Amino acid sequence: MSTGSRTVEAAVRAERTRILSELLDDLPKLAGTAVTTMREEIPAYEAMGPAFHADVRDQVVRHYRAKLGVLLEERTVTYEDIAFTRRAAMRRARAGVALADYINAFRVGQQVFWEAVVERAGHTYAGREAALALATPLMRYCDFASTHAANAYMEFQQYAAAEAVRESRDLLETLLAGVVPTRGRELAAAQAHGLAPDARTPLLVVTAVLAGPSSEVTTGPDRGADARHAACAAIARTGGNGTRTLSVVRQSEIVAIPVLGPGTAPEELCDRLQGVLDSLAAEGVRLAMGISTVSFGTAQIPQAYQEARAVLDFVPEEGGVAALPRITPFQYLALKADDTARHLVDPRITALLAEDRARGGVLTATIRAFAAADLNLRAAAERLQIHPNTAQYRLRRIQERTGRSLRSINDLVELLVAIALQDSLPTNAGRERLATATNEGRGRADVRSSHEPR
Repeated sequence: MSTGSRTVEAAVRAERTRILSELLDDLPKLAGTAVTTMREEIPAYEAMGPAFHADVRDQVVRHYRAKLGVLLEERTVTYEDIAFTRRAAMRRARAGVALADYINAFRVGQQVFWEAVVERAGHTYAGREAALALATPLMRYCDFASTHAANAYMEFQQYAAAEAVRESRDLLETLLAGVVPTRGRELAAAQAHGLAPDARTPLLVVTAVLAGPSSEVTTGPDRGADARHAACAAIARTGGNGTRTLSVVRQSEIVAIPVLGPGTAPEELCDRLQGVLDSLAAEGVRLAMGISTVSFGTAQIPQAYQEARAVLDFVPEEGGVAALPRITPFQYLALKADDTARHLVDPRITALLAEDRARGGVLTATIRAFAAADLNLRAAAERLQIHPNTAQYRLRRIQERTGRSLRSINDLVELLVAIALQDSLPTNAGRERLATATNEGRGRADVRSSHEPR
């Protein structure tokens, strides 16, 4: 090597040492600039409080000091140099900082450090060469440190998730046993899900199982496990007022306990759950879901759970929702009826309803509309969007075929019972049966028959 080359090399090394030494002297100021930039560029960091910002500043100082030590000693960074990052990563995860924001903070810190290097390098040849020589080891340090920090973050998240699942499962078993949590971690978990020990807290209990082809969406020993966990997570998001619904995979079923917040009607919550079921079905995960009546307080959860399980019998094999808050007592009794109840129906009524169903169900719709209109013929005709004379004609046909007058309360009730019993037959199409059970079939405009007067 020539004397000139050695002189240039010595000058570059001297500049390298100078730059790093100046950065070490300005470490507190440099860390403050980094934290300020993070807050400007990362909204999640800006939203945090003073204690969080102080912790971030302390970590930046540690990283810059470790980085400068590695560069001054001209060696490769080791895990021992950055061992402090593990606990910091856990604190970020516990604080709710997203992993993307956490890694972005590393990028900002590296950017601020590099800009400081370039600024101190100046415009001399030796200074610029010294800065370029620092670029590669700086990149190695940032890559090494951010990778280990991300791994620590993910490990803690997985641990926290496992703990949350365990706590949720333990809490659910406690509630299903009829025990009300009053202290400790179970009480804290209950409150986090809106299940305060208040005896009047309105809630529902939901049970769901895979239906139809859902068990084919995954592979492995239990091909439905992924589908159940996806469904469980989706149901957990139905909570309102900032709370998360308690939702747990319990062997082959999912059990959830959504709380009715202030101003939330049970029908509204049922609509949300129906939306979850529809979204999952679009992803190939089909559920049969049962929803209990409204209970008041955690002490009633065991009974509500039994209701939700029992109402699953109303759901067809291809899946759907059977929600007790949408079912009238009359419909429930019809759905629970046995063959004896059906045998009690006059054969003339049974024959008419079967024939009418095959022809589109116009007479059945007329009976329902007439009852819903409180025996007002004109109102029933408007509901059906037909002329009153047409409605009158249908009433006469029904009376002629069955011997029952729709203007007689007893006869009308008998016809409505027969219709409900027919709707509950397992041989009916699942969608129609489910629509009847959840009141979705109400208010539907009837179709005109080509064989009746206009």
